[in-house]
Amino acid sequence: MDDMRLNDIKQLEAFLQGTQKLVISLSSIEDKYRCIRETIKRFSYRTCKRSEKRVVFLYLKKLTGYKKVQLYRLIKRALDGSLKRQTYQRENIHCVYTRGDIKLLEKTDELHFRLNREATREILRCEYAIFGHKEFEKLSGISSSHIDNLRKTNSYKTTWVNGTKATVVPIGKTMKPEVNNMPGSLRIDTCHQRDVYHVHAVDEITQWEIVICVPAISEAYLKPALELLLEQFPFVIFNFHSDRGSEFINYVVAGILNKLLINQTKSRSRHCNDNALIESKNGSVLRKNMGYFHINKGLVGEVNIFYLEYFNPYLNFHRICSFVTGVKRDGRGRERKVYGQNTTPYEKLKEISKQQKKDFLKPEQSFEKLDIIAYQMSDNEFAKIMRKKQNDLFQKNTLLEHELSMG
Repeated sequence: MDDMRLNDIKQLEAFLQGTQKLVISLSSIEDKYRCIRETIKRFSYRTCKRSEKRVVFLYLKKLTGYKKVQLYRLIKRALDGSLKRQTYQRENIHCVYTRGDIKLLEKTDELHFRLNREATREILRCEYAIFGHKEFEKLSGISSSHIDNLRKTNSYKTTWVNGTKATVVPIGKTMKPEVNNMPGSLRIDTCHQRDVYHVHAVDEITQWEIVICVPAISEAYLKPALELLLEQFPFVIFNFHSDRGSEFINYVVAGILNKLLINQTKSRSRHCNDNALIESKNGSVLRKNMGYFHINKGLVGEVNIFYLEYFNPYLNFHRICSFVTGVKRDGRGRERKVYGQNTTPYEKLKEISKQQKKDFLKPEQSFEKLDIIAYQMSDNEFAKIMRKKQNDLFQKNTLLEHELSMG
């Protein structure tokens, strides 16, 4: 840019007035510095009046694009004759800890299986101060935070091998299951009650629930319990989702599911909502009805009969559940689910089958057979019978516990 013809303050004012909407900026730092030096010299900036200095300042700000404070600093350096671009040169930082010191730290970590930094620092201090090993002289005064710095260096990491590795279990897919608005995607969990365990499964779309009781969490009990549980669902199961516990992430369960062509998924780390439905049902359904008291292992068979004939039919044909019908967003963008529908899991199953015009039931099942179970009694009538059987079971458990305590 050639501005040598601008030799007067009035010309600068005219230039600024005519280029108010024009964006002009020099590209390189060398050009900007040279423009500042030449302009200051050409207009004798040091001897100018305050109003004239302001015009020169606005002119330089227009050409260079610098902010106010920075431009004042550069003008001051130009007046002193020191406005030159300085090349950055990195100073050679004195290295306190050499490669040999890092290897000593690494060897110490290998011997002690890499303790925390405070414990490691004390070991390094004792090696020199108490046992007189001179090679630890520098490391004896190291700070605990700098131990972490040395552990991150390439010299340390190239030879140190951490023996603790995560075990990859090739069973199930780590993902949130895709239900596609179809019944048949189960969420499953176990819930203990002192000496017995409840295997609790719920369908995500219809909230169809099945509960089975086992005396212990082992392959000998879980295999028949799981087969009985899957058999009680009236529709075809296509997905089986659990947490990462070993009671379901094992080859026995995987073999049963593979035989039935059921996809197995497991919850993701730090995603507690992946299995939130069954966790909430454990509290609102299972604990609310079965309580927390001790159930004797000898009554597992009778508990399962109660579940099969009374409790599971009650949950699916006579107990009202709330279903999500929409989502509301507040002013901050947070979502809140709206539970606008209240019906039984069986009615929800019939509704989805009617909407999608598809029969999700197993070949041996039909809505005519299920209607007999659903409408044979009213909700209150069936609940009254179920509560009587439940009280009888609890009384039998109390008597059995009393006999055992008396010896």
